[in-house]
Amino acid sequence: MPPRQTPARLFAVPPTFLCPSIPRQQLRTILSITKPIPKPSRFNASPHLPVLGTSHTAALARKSRTLPLRTGALAIKKGMTALYDTESAKRTPCTVLQLDRVQVLGIKTRKEHGYWALQVGAGTKEARNVTRPERGHYAKQGVPLKRHVAEFRVKDEAGLIPTGTNLTADLFSVGQYIDAKANSRGMGFAGGMKRHGFHGQPASHGNSLTHRAMGSAGASQGSGSRVLPGKKMAGRMGGEQVTVQSLRVMSVDRELGIVVVAGAVPGPKGCVVKVQDAIKKPWPDAVWPPTEVVEAMREGVEKVPAAA
Repeated sequence: MPPRQTPARLFAVPPTFLCPSIPRQQLRTILSITKPIPKPSRFNASPHLPVLGTSHTAALARKSRTLPLRTGALAIKKGMTALYDTESAKRTPCTVLQLDRVQVLGIKTRKEHGYWALQVGAGTKEARNVTRPERGHYAKQGVPLKRHVAEFRVKDEAGLIPTGTNLTADLFSVGQYIDAKANSRGMGFAGGMKRHGFHGQPASHGNSLTHRAMGSAGASQGSGSRVLPGKKMAGRMGGEQVTVQSLRVMSVDRELGIVVVAGAVPGPKGCVVKVQDAIKKPWPDAVWPPTEVVEAMREGVEKVPAAA
């Protein structure tokens, strides 16, 4: 097969011995013309990808795909148990969560705050342990004092419910999936092997009393004679927010406020867990609260005298 002949370029640069008197500036111009055209970036350049906007509205539109349609609830982790299915002969480890006087404390709208969300509180607290600004907030909303407060974002205005609505255990139905967020159990100061899974150093060949040590933290002169930020080292382990996704609801008890979910939930017993519909599973069909409950609450608010 004969060698491939490359076509001559229009602005090809001649050899140096044939044109030794070309000024440097002119040579740079010729080189800039003969350079190949850079390829467009492959990121966000496909015709099938949407154009990324930099406005706040565009950011909310992108975020809306991963926001639940309705609010979540605050629950207390009571411990773990197991449910046995006689038909399949399977024993499923479960976590027991209890809702303690969970109530909607406030509403955040897109016009006023920039996004849609609900402020939810749980438990109770003595007035002497609450600051005056907080007491004023509770009094303005017409709700009792709460021990735990959290915020749950929703997709749009349809997910907002009136202030003062009590969130009971039947907010979740058996068979649906939820996401649980809580602070993990604190382990205290831990070494590199326990905290990050390091393998450790050799057990022999001159190694003395450094079998579980971390080892080198980085180069000296080559990396600036310092330890680079983010280096995995020994330190405080645990006490960070952990999210466990797609936990199936196994049982619901409205009277006791108990929700039993399959699997483990982060945190120790007695910790506060944020429970909301799973974003990676189909949304539940149940609408909560029921329409008649919302209408009854609105009628009750309208009947209150203006002076009150």
